[in-house]
Amino acid sequence: MHKIKSYIIAHKIISSFIFIVILAIGYFGYKKATSTAGDTRYITAKVEKSTIIASVSGTGQVSADSQIDLKPKVSGDIIYVSAKNGDRVLEGALIAEIDPTDAQKTVRDAETSLESQKISLEKLKITNSQENQNTNLEKVYADGFSDTSSAFLDLPSIVAGLEDTLAESNLSDNAATSISRTAQDFRGKAEASYYIANKAFIKNRDNYNLLDSNSPKSDIENIIIETGETAKILSDAIKNTLDFVNYMNDNSENNSQFATVLNTLTTYANTVASHLTNLADADTNISNNRDASQNTDLDLQNAELSLTLKENALQDAKDKLADYFIRAPYSGTIANLTVKKSDAVSGSTLIATVITDKQLAEISMNEVDVAKIKIGEKTTLTFDAVPELTITGVVEEIDSIGTVAQGVVTYNVKITLDTQDNRVKPGMSVTAAIITDMKQNVLAVPNGAIKSQAGASYVEMFDGPLAPPTDGLIGSIMKIAPNKIPVEVGLSNDSQSEIISGINEGDEIVVRTILPSNGTTPSAPSIFGTPGGNRGGGNGVRIPAR
Repeated sequence: MHKIKSYIIAHKIISSFIFIVILAIGYFGYKKATSTAGDTRYITAKVEKSTIIASVSGTGQVSADSQIDLKPKVSGDIIYVSAKNGDRVLEGALIAEIDPTDAQKTVRDAETSLESQKISLEKLKITNSQENQNTNLEKVYADGFSDTSSAFLDLPSIVAGLEDTLAESNLSDNAATSISRTAQDFRGKAEASYYIANKAFIKNRDNYNLLDSNSPKSDIENIIIETGETAKILSDAIKNTLDFVNYMNDNSENNSQFATVLNTLTTYANTVASHLTNLADADTNISNNRDASQNTDLDLQNAELSLTLKENALQDAKDKLADYFIRAPYSGTIANLTVKKSDAVSGSTLIATVITDKQLAEISMNEVDVAKIKIGEKTTLTFDAVPELTITGVVEEIDSIGTVAQGVVTYNVKITLDTQDNRVKPGMSVTAAIITDMKQNVLAVPNGAIKSQAGASYVEMFDGPLAPPTDGLIGSIMKIAPNKIPVEVGLSNDSQSEIISGINEGDEIVVRTILPSNGTTPSAPSIFGTPGGNRGGGNGVRIPAR
C-alpha cells in the first residue's frame, strides 16, 4: 500500500487518468444496468369527437369575371349623366338617364286602368256574392216546394173524384155497352188512364210525405219534377174521362144527367193545368238560378283574368320605364363613357363599358378529383402572393369536356370569390381546397392510429392506462403488446378518419409505437397505404396534434 501511495504521488498525471477511466466505466455500467432504451414505448391519445372535412385541391390563376358594354334598349335624348371614366360604381348605380316622359305616362295610364278594374271586380263580387246567390236559390227552392205542397192539396181529391165519376151508374160499363161499342172503347181508355194516374199519384204522394222545406235541394228538385209528371198523367186521365162523358152525353136521350159531371171534370182539368204551370215554372226557376250561379262564377273568373292582364300591362310599362335608366349591372369601374347630356341615343349607341371587380379563380383538376365535386360546393382559396390571406368561394362552373395533354385529362373549374380583396390581382396563382363532404360531432382518430390486416381495419388499445413517460423520454413503456380492436372507418381526410363503430369516446388508443431498435414505428400497414403511424414528421413519424 505504501508503494502504491508512493507511486501515485510520483506519477500524478498517469494516476489521475486511470482514476477518470475507472469512474467512466462505472458510470456507463450503471447507466447500462438502469437504461430503458431497450423497451418498446407507446404514445397514446384519447378518442374524441371532432369535425372531419374532406376536400380535393387544385391550382390555377385568378381572372376577372367579365366586362360589358352598356347600350340602351330604347331611343331618346340623354338628360342626365352621373359618372365619368375611371369612376368606381356599385351594382345598380345610375350611369345615365334617357328622357322617360312618354314611358312615365304609360305607367300612369296602366295604374289608372288597373285601379278601375279592381273597383269593377269588387262591385261584381258584392253584387254576386255567395250569400246573395244562396239567398236566391233558397227562395227558389222554397217556392218550388210550396208549389208542390199546393198541388198535393188538390191532387188527392181529384184522383178520388175521377174514381167516383167512373163508378157512377150512368157511366158504368153496362151503361156504355148499352150505347155502343165506341162508348165502351172511350170508357176503357178513360179507366186505363185513371189506373196509371192513380199508381203514379200514390208513389208521388209517398215520396212527398218523406220531405219538408228543409230537405236537401236535390230531393226538393226531384219531387217538383215528379209531381209535375204526375200532374201530366192525371191531366191525360181527366181528358180521357171528359172524352168518355162527352160521348155519353152526345149519344144519350137524357143528357142532363151528365151536366154536373162535365162541370166537375172541367174544374179538375183547369186545376191540374194550373198546378202544371206552377210546377214547370218552379223547375225553370231552379234551372235558371243554377245557371245564373254558374254564369256568375264565369263572370268573376273573366273579371279576375282582366285584372291579371292589367297587372301584367302595368308591370310591362314599369319594365319599359326602367330601360330609360342605364345602370351598372354589377360593381366595377367605368371605362369608355361616350355620351353627354342632350345627346340622342338609340339601341346601337355605346353608353359606357363597365369592367367588373368580381374575380374568379380558374383552377385545373384531374379526372379523379373533378368527379368528386359539384356546383355550389364551398371552397377555401389561398394565394402564393398573399400568404396570409384566405378567402372562401363557391364552385360556379365545371367543364363538361376535359382537355387532354400528354395523355392526362384535366378539367377547368371556375370558383367565385365570396370576398373581393384589393390585394388579389388577375393572373395571381391560387390554390383551391373544395369541400366535398363534412361530418360534425363524430368520433375521430389520427390516420396513423388505424392499421389494417387481411382487409380489416383495427386500432390498438391496452387494457388499462399506461404509466406516464419517465426520464424525459417520449412515450410510455409497456412490456406487453396492445390489443387489436376491429373498427369500421367512415369519412377520412389527410389527417383524421371517422370511426363508425368499434371504440367509444374517451377510449385511449395507440397513435405511435417506438421500437427499441431504431426509435421508429413498426411496419404494420395502415389503411392509407403507408406503415401505421409513419405519415411524415420527425424521424419518419407524425405525432397527431391534439
